[in-house]
Amino acid sequence: MPNTNTTQGKLIVFSAPSGSGKTTIVRHLLKQESLNLAFSISATSREKRGTEEHAKDYYFLSAHDFKQHIKNDDFLEWEEVYRDNFYGTLKNEVERLWALGKNVIFDIDVSGGLRIKRKFPEQTLAIFVKPPSIDELKIRLKNRKTESDDKINMRVAKASAELATAPLFDVIIENDKLENALAEAELLVGTFVNK
Repeated sequence: MPNTNTTQGKLIVFSAPSGSGKTTIVRHLLKQESLNLAFSISATSREKRGTEEHAKDYYFLSAHDFKQHIKNDDFLEWEEVYRDNFYGTLKNEVERLWALGKNVIFDIDVSGGLRIKRKFPEQTLAIFVKPPSIDELKIRLKNRKTESDDKINMRVAKASAELATAPLFDVIIENDKLENALAEAELLVGTFVNK
């Protein structure tokens, strides 16, 4: 990565358990032109789902190619979620967005978000989006109707571990009422990018 100087934009990380509403919040913030945000597209070795598109939803790579990028130190952060199922942020993706004069916003898992914060402590605002409760999280995941009960139970179990990391983030937003969470996120990000 280039050295951290004032020509680079800021980094805004949103992490949360699945179903907390972080993607909804990130999409809302991207529409706020005054924030000058661009979305960091993650790389993954998993298969495309439904109507997902390469270089729009994710950079879809084979497991072999992903491992080659790891060897070449091309990632800002990466994780093997399951065997040969990788997710990560390519350094050149962030550099591409900075070259456009943008602040970069991430919608990534907890460990990836904390790695970015550690690498760029002054440039990064790390926000954890917390659901009102585990029960509410389970209801939200069921209402999506996109996953089996087993998968939902797996996500709920993972959420407990993720919630334990919340104090490591700069700010915690509780997403009880979406309009309040959106307003809080907008204020936090606006203050950070304009300082």
